[in-house]
Formats: sequence, structure tokens, C-alpha cells
Amino acid sequence: MQSHDSSSLDDYIEYSEEEMLARSSQFYADIKRRHSIRSFSSRPVPKEIIANCIKAAGTAPNGANHQPWHFVAIHSDDIKKQIRQQAEEHERSFYQGRAGEEWLDALKPLGTDADKPYLEHAPWLIAIFSQKKGGIHAEDKNTNYYVHESVGIATGFLINALHSSGLVTLTHTPKPMSFLSKICDRPENDRAYMLLIAGYPSEDATVPHHARVKKSFDEICTFL
Repeated sequence: MQSHDSSSLDDYIEYSEEEMLARSSQFYADIKRRHSIRSFSSRPVPKEIIANCIKAAGTAPNGANHQPWHFVAIHSDDIKKQIRQQAEEHERSFYQGRAGEEWLDALKPLGTDADKPYLEHAPWLIAIFSQKKGGIHAEDKNTNYYVHESVGIATGFLINALHSSGLVTLTHTPKPMSFLSKICDRPENDRAYMLLIAGYPSEDATVPHHARVKKSFDEICTFL
């Protein structure tokens, strides 16, 4: 029989049911204040805050613990300018018809368009890459499993960490995103998954009413 090394769950903390209820209620109250915004301040955010949030993302559950992700935190004005130029070029063709009428109609209530000034104004862009091959060690070249799901969960952790730190975010997925791999000088094994904009909201930042409409609890959950 093959043996497996393990360690005790010595960092788990159990709470009373009353505290669990209070903590879950507080978490919901806090996370429902999270909004995607499209108007960022250029106020600086310390690198250490972004690093801590990315460390938190790295703790996300994932297939076979291969951790099939890489995060590129971008602060350089020159690189942000390159990303904006490339992204807006793709976005223009998207909004000029490549997306299709149904998709464009779905975006109209959000007021989005091909102009993405936040890609330069925000203090940080975080390019998130998924990895087809890898493993628990950096030098591993094994097949990664449940890559899309794993990176999606890690991205959720990252968004939550940034929100909990007092920052606002926006998820951006220009199509195609291969230009991110070139600008960020990532190897062929890395595939651009998402671009996350992070920073403070500008003084005139708003949230579209459409974005505040959430399905009721009964519509999103069933207890059996």
C-alpha cells in the first residue's frame, strides 16, 4: 500500500454557531459592497498590498495542487500604455460588429465602449495567465488539470482580497488576449486568462443601475 505524507490541520479555527452566523453575515454585508467600476484614480497603491493579495490568490484550491497560474502585476506606465493601445484596437472591432448584435445589446445598459482609459489611469493592472503544463514545483512539466476552473477560483480569491484591502477592481477580457502574452513576455505555456484593473475609484466613479440588479436568493439557490 502506498503511503502519503500528511500534516495535521493545525491552522483550522472552529467558531461557535453564533459567531459563525455573525461572521457569515458580516462577510455578506462586506462583499455585497464590491462593485466593478470603470473610472479609476491614479493614486498610488503600495506594491506590498498587491503582493499580499496575489499571495492570497495563490492559496486557492486547484487541480492536483499544480497551481496552474501566473500573475503579472503591472505598474510601468510604458507597459500600461502598450496594453491600452492593443486592447482598444481589439475593442474597436468588437464594438463595430464583431461581437454580434445580441452581445452588444446586453452591454448597452452598462455603458461600455471601446475607450479604456482606466488601463493607463489605474495604478495596477494584473494580467492573469493559465498554464497548460506544470506541477507543484516550478520546474515540473506535467499536465495540469482543471486549469480553467482553478484559475477562475484563484481570480475570485484575488478580487475578494483586493476588495477586502479597500481597493476597487474591474475584470477585463479583450478578445483575443494573445497580445498580453507578448507584452508581458510570457512563455508559450502561459495563456492570457484575464486582465484585472485595481486601484482607488475616481471621485466621479459610478455604478450603473443595471449592475446593481441581483437575482433573488430563491433564484440562485435551492436547498434539497
